[in-house]
Amino acid sequence: MRKHGSEEIIDLQETTLEKDLGVHMDPELKFSQHLKRQVNKANRMLGLIRRSFDYLDCDTMKLMFAALVRPHLEFGNCVWAPYLEKDKNLIESVLGRATKVIGGLKDWSYEQRLKRVGLPSMVYRRLRGHMIETYKFTHCLYATQDRLFTVDKKSVTRGHSYKLLKPRVKTTLRQNFFTQRLSPLPTALSIHIVFEHAH
Repeated sequence: MRKHGSEEIIDLQETTLEKDLGVHMDPELKFSQHLKRQVNKANRMLGLIRRSFDYLDCDTMKLMFAALVRPHLEFGNCVWAPYLEKDKNLIESVLGRATKVIGGLKDWSYEQRLKRVGLPSMVYRRLRGHMIETYKFTHCLYATQDRLFTVDKKSVTRGHSYKLLKPRVKTTLRQNFFTQRLSPLPTALSIHIVFEHAH
């Protein structure tokens, strides 16, 4: 390949993992390697928190997790959101470890610990984040000329006017693209949720 603006020839090297805007991508766009890297970062931060406190109560862990651990598990997840159960469980395991550190909660079930600490599951957090991004796209809050979502204008007589069309796709990769994951959700939501709780 010739370098732009010069006669120098550059040999391009084949790579199996590239980082772009903070997200590691492989040739198949599966993002499992990126997910493992982020989980490792989150676990290291969680270990640092554990070593820094002799005792962690619910309020302290909630603050520490939300500020220092969870961002590693959420940044850019509209792009790399997991669809394999093993990947989903891997992300959820970080929150599971965090809540077990709290004194007196080690033997509680995962759901009980989340309720006691006041933290939502990572699955819920991803869904909430995706819905917020969908709201921004459908209400033109992003300065982009290309529309990711297509509004179903034929079904405005029932429910609300932001029901989205879900195009047919054939590949597994396309089935798990952002718009494919989100398109059915606004259709099922009530008008109250779409316009008030999406803010």
